[in-house]
Amino acid sequence: MFYQPKDRLVYLSQCRGIGRKTLTKMVAEDRTLECIFTRSTVELQQCYQLTPEILKEIRDEENIKLSRKKSDTYKQQNIHLVTIFDEQYPESLREIYDPPFVLYIKGQLDLLQNTKSLSVVGTRDPSSNGLKSLKKIIEPLVYRGWMIVSGLAYGIDINAHQLTLACGGKTIAVLGNGFDHIYPREHASIASLIGENHILLSEYPPETKPAKWQFPMRNRIISGLSRGTIIIEAREKSGSLITGDQALQQGREVFAVPGSILEPRAAGTHRLIQQGAKLTTNVEDIIEELSNISHV
Repeated sequence: MFYQPKDRLVYLSQCRGIGRKTLTKMVAEDRTLECIFTRSTVELQQCYQLTPEILKEIRDEENIKLSRKKSDTYKQQNIHLVTIFDEQYPESLREIYDPPFVLYIKGQLDLLQNTKSLSVVGTRDPSSNGLKSLKKIIEPLVYRGWMIVSGLAYGIDINAHQLTLACGGKTIAVLGNGFDHIYPREHASIASLIGENHILLSEYPPETKPAKWQFPMRNRIISGLSRGTIIIEAREKSGSLITGDQALQQGREVFAVPGSILEPRAAGTHRLIQQGAKLTTNVEDIIEELSNISHV
């Protein structure tokens, strides 16, 4: 049996048949989660609409032993498990509507407490002007001590990480999959570097393979870890706009870097500006907006 609420939370988050809504209800009703292992099967079925098969799996001693073994393996691989019950859990992420219950982390845990962070996202196939705009924004931010959060994807994301590293800054890469299946594969080496001296983060266990539905979920973490989100080149239906929407829903700032009206890759960012995002042409636009909220 598990002796700590944290261990129970990690275990239940990995159990087949327990979705986010069910786990949220479980935590709300008993923060220790002890009742899941002590209440009668009938009570749990009625309360959480779980099938007898799923309940049997949850309480299966072999599954519990396997979970403990996994946790030991994670420690050997220098993977930290930070749950929403822990003091190390970043406050900015705790504040969002649907925070992840468990974070799997490689790297420097103290960076989770860095409140001076901004996320940067954009198209997977940036133009030369888009990359120049990225450099113009990123470099002075890093030199002023800002940590850059992004998603390790092709294009703007990976270039944001690389520029930050080149400038000697700190970065967080948020994955939409587990550490054992870095996606895209071409970014495995930089993921390894980030996982040693910065932070590589996922809400999915290491063995989780990439799946399309996981990446939009990943976006809420990217924006949730940040004071604001900078979007550099995004088409009309770009996934980057999802991150911008998430940031707005979380009450965070959105900064959109304009491009040419002849460039399809700038259509999404222009739409964001029309909808109220901060038109951003240099780092001062960002600092000024954040300064109006709190001391930067």
